[in-house]
Amino acid sequence: MVIPQGPNQRWSLDFMSDALEDGRRFRVLNIINDFSRERLVAVVDTSIGSARVARELDRVAELRAYPCMVVADNGTELTSNAMLRWQEDRQVGWHDIAPGKPMQNGLVDSFNGRMREECLNEHLFPSPRHARRMIAASRTDYNHNRPHSSLDGLTPWEYHQRSREDQTLNRTN
Repeated sequence: MVIPQGPNQRWSLDFMSDALEDGRRFRVLNIINDFSRERLVAVVDTSIGSARVARELDRVAELRAYPCMVVADNGTELTSNAMLRWQEDRQVGWHDIAPGKPMQNGLVDSFNGRMREECLNEHLFPSPRHARRMIAASRTDYNHNRPHSSLDGLTPWEYHQRSREDQTLNRTN
């Protein structure tokens, strides 16, 4: 897939899972803006169904506008009638990657690998609340403090802001 040339052209989403100290499982829903590599959402819960995914997408869109397209795997919570209705009602394109081909959603897949290595594998989580707090802190660090070579040495937030400034200049010229 071609890398988007502007914000909100394409978001990618994927799920991860981990366990608390007592063995209970939890999931993390990550949503990435493919243009700026910004991690828009990191939802942590024991269960994240399609209605919750739709609410989280709407919540981000309230701040950013809806994307032109969302790229995701074909998991049951993403191929449900609720998600199909969400896509149609908001006129958002949806691309399901081929089964067993995570490289077709490479940006979020690469991000998930880094998150696993730098956050999930580095911490023990005694409670869902603690997991939410640590994962939120890693999201803030990733977006605001970590420059990316693919973004000309800027952080995802800086790259997003620069893009907004460029769009404003283009409208006034």
